[in-house]
Amino acid sequence: MQSYHIFLLIIAYFLVLITIAYFTGKEDSNEVFFKAKRNSPWYLVAFGMIGASLSGVTFISVPGMVNGQQFAYMQGVFGFFFGYLIIVFILLPLYYKLNITSIYQYLEQRFGKTSYKTGAFFFLLSRVTGASFRLFLVSIAMQYIVFEELGVPFEITVILSILLIWIYTFRGGIKTIVWTDTLQTLAMLIAVGFSIYLINEQLDWTFVEFLYSEEFTMKGQIFFFDDINAKTYFWKYFIGGIFIAVAMTGLDQDMMQKNLTCKNNKEAQKNMITMAILIVIVNFFFLSLGALLFIYSEKIGVSIPIVDGITRTDLLFPEIAMNQNLGTGLAVTFIIGLIAAAYSSADSALTSLTTSFSVDFLEIEKKPIEQQKPLRRKVHIGVSILLILVVILFNSLEGNVVGNLFKFATFTYGPLLGLFTFGIFTKHPIKDKYAWIVALLSITISFIITSLPERIIGTYQFHWEILPLNGLITFIGLYLIKRK
Repeated sequence: MQSYHIFLLIIAYFLVLITIAYFTGKEDSNEVFFKAKRNSPWYLVAFGMIGASLSGVTFISVPGMVNGQQFAYMQGVFGFFFGYLIIVFILLPLYYKLNITSIYQYLEQRFGKTSYKTGAFFFLLSRVTGASFRLFLVSIAMQYIVFEELGVPFEITVILSILLIWIYTFRGGIKTIVWTDTLQTLAMLIAVGFSIYLINEQLDWTFVEFLYSEEFTMKGQIFFFDDINAKTYFWKYFIGGIFIAVAMTGLDQDMMQKNLTCKNNKEAQKNMITMAILIVIVNFFFLSLGALLFIYSEKIGVSIPIVDGITRTDLLFPEIAMNQNLGTGLAVTFIIGLIAAAYSSADSALTSLTTSFSVDFLEIEKKPIEQQKPLRRKVHIGVSILLILVVILFNSLEGNVVGNLFKFATFTYGPLLGLFTFGIFTKHPIKDKYAWIVALLSITISFIITSLPERIIGTYQFHWEILPLNGLITFIGLYLIKRK
């Protein structure tokens, strides 16, 4: 498949998104941009949130996990399910009762303005870093696959990507995102399903025969209870998965903004329960694709790509899809799936960052009506430029520095977890002006703990359990600054 064919495919894909934006963005108001007038069908939100909860990194990396972890990731996915139930029965009723635009407005009502700004700041830090990191990795892949051959510099690739996202979100905002996420989730799932079908066909298997094969059995172990020090240990993955879901979905403006576009709490709850079930099924298919890729590579003799002397199992999917002469159908399917997974997370991040900064820091809802829309548009442009600059900055850094930045950003959900947990499960007021210090110390202490040398922690490997630990440190810190 030649580069200009892929380029035309990308353009056609974005034309479809822009067409959707045309019909969903006819009413250009803050009520539509921030809340979609709370009129979104719950089933569309549920389906679209699957794509938003995944990303281009997930699309490539989750199948690659099978080589070292088999299906251990499913232990975390089961944790996600129970975490979503906590969101359903605790967080969603709270958000709807308060009738808030940004979920961090709860912190102002519960503790005060400093806590409110602290929570919103850590969300902005997490989302800017996380969204930029994911967009950076996908931009690198797209640069390698298509734009390098066309002579397009990396910086232009990034600018064009953000510009296209801005074009189809600047009017309709979250209302447009609900509909485009639905399309992008559909495209991504079709890509995974079609890839499984085509590769099974090459191996002369049906999907059922693949699941019952000896090869699948050797790669499909889900539960790991034997080594508490390993990252794959069940309780690390499972409990960590619960807190990951609560913090990175229930306490994340990006994900909750979609939920808050539903008509009422009951519809939002139906949305989350449906998503909780679907996310388990979808991740099983992602891992099944991963097992199939490694089985195919072993049978046919496809080498796992090596980049800079490092074996990259996460690049096996693009290698097989694009370079093993399995037909244009698989190549097209992979490209569409990658684009859909990448931009379904990037576009919602751009919209949620615009919402959070406008509502939480500029307090746009308190300004005169005639000033609100122009201000929101300026913020949307500013956030777009910020994402461009951060992605380009990542490209100038060494790989290990970029990875550490992203790793550090994942710690910033810990203070959000601690703040909301303390607020919901205790009635203590706090000395609000010290909240930011507690949050910063919590991140610092957590980062130091996970960086301890082997002579202190032995062979223990930290995994998702660092998030609840981080939240617990924040909780204890808030208790120490409570007002009597």
